[in-house]
Order: sequence, then structure tokens, then C-alpha cells
Amino acid sequence: MANKFERHRQAWTPTEIGKLRLMADKGMSLKTIATSLTRSEESVKKQAKIEKLKISKAR
Repeated sequence: MANKFERHRQAWTPTEIGKLRLMADKGMSLKTIATSLTRSEESVKKQAKIEKLKISKAR
């Protein structure tokens, strides 16, 4: 069952982008990053692509 996010279509703040970069560099999974930032996995994946970040696969 998908989680409902109250922040639908909210712009990414520089602070959130910084946290995304930090977590991606640490090798955290997409699901963990999305939960931590209270964003959907699709939103995180899209922003990571824009920022040219690589998100590691969950194992």
C-alpha cells in the first residue's frame, strides 16, 4: 500500500537537496532516503537524476 504524502508537488529546497546528496553519497537506499525526506520514491528518483546523483540499489 502506498503512503500518502502531504507535500504533493512541493518544490525542493536547497536544504533537502543537500540532505539528498549526503544520503546518496553514503549509499543509502531509495526507500530510506524517501522516508527520511518525507518524499515519494519517484520524487527522490527524479531529483537525483536532475542532480546527477546515483542512488544505490536496495539489497
